[in-house]
Amino acid sequence: MAVAAPTKSDAVLSAAVDVARSALDEITEPGSVGEHVGFEMLDERLGMHWFACLSAGYGGWRWGVSVARVPRGKVATVCETNLLPGADAVLAPQWLPYAERLAPGDLGAGDTLPYRADDPNLEAGFEATGDEDVDQVGFFELGLGRPRVLSAEGREQAATRWYEGSHGPTAEVATKATDRCTSCGYLVPMPGALRSVFGVCANAWSPSDGQVVSLDHGCGAHSETEAEQPEPLSVGQPIVDEFAVDLEPAERAVREPQAATDEAPATDADEPEESTDADEPAESTGAEPEVGADDPLQPAEPAESDQPTDPETEQPTD
Repeated sequence: MAVAAPTKSDAVLSAAVDVARSALDEITEPGSVGEHVGFEMLDERLGMHWFACLSAGYGGWRWGVSVARVPRGKVATVCETNLLPGADAVLAPQWLPYAERLAPGDLGAGDTLPYRADDPNLEAGFEATGDEDVDQVGFFELGLGRPRVLSAEGREQAATRWYEGSHGPTAEVATKATDRCTSCGYLVPMPGALRSVFGVCANAWSPSDGQVVSLDHGCGAHSETEAEQPEPLSVGQPIVDEFAVDLEPAERAVREPQAATDEAPATDADEPEESTDADEPAESTGAEPEVGADDPLQPAEPAESDQPTDPETEQPTD
């Protein structure tokens, strides 16, 4: 196979940087053209100048200006200008048809998938032959009687997805289990070609209840798992701590509240009314209070003498 010879460099075209930039300035907004980032030869006497794009939202994009010259020409002319994505440019995702755009788990209530006549996961189903015995085997025992059934490719994809999923042998719950689903009494075998690899779990205590599980899957709810049963601890008779609890006979505890209810508390009617004039001074009646003989504040009266006194001198006479 012949190898194409590399294109020779062209000094006239590689030096036409200003010519290329002038062509961009005529078609772009001010400030959207950055520095010159390179030049490459596309063909003989045909090259491309690259400039950075400074427009918002176009990171990684580049302006390209192709220039050419005629044979033995000394002047470069502009052929076309382009805005092209670079290696690190932000691009929109590739457009996909609606039927291919949906991913597993996207379908919600009320959504409907479009019909795919060429679905590789399906193939034509069993058609009635008119023979009752043959149709009985096809419809009921083989699960046919539908327009299309799983193809070999569809079964292989489903088996791979289930086996490598959360109900396969590599799941965390399976790696920590002590026994496999193949010996569990809650495993419901599947009919058809997948019977040798998968079954349906019917254990309400299992995290895989109602799910398709591989036969080498496992969990802690296996029907034949024997866990060590700890022996119950012997507990003696309860002991009442009399140092922290005061015990009283039941009869006394009943009588004391009854006696308390029989004794009615004193009401305000039984108490004597206090005088409202207690703090007021007593009214004068004109009578002087009697001074007692034993009052220490009063001078004591002289005792009466039995001797006669002179009325003029009030001296006692002999």
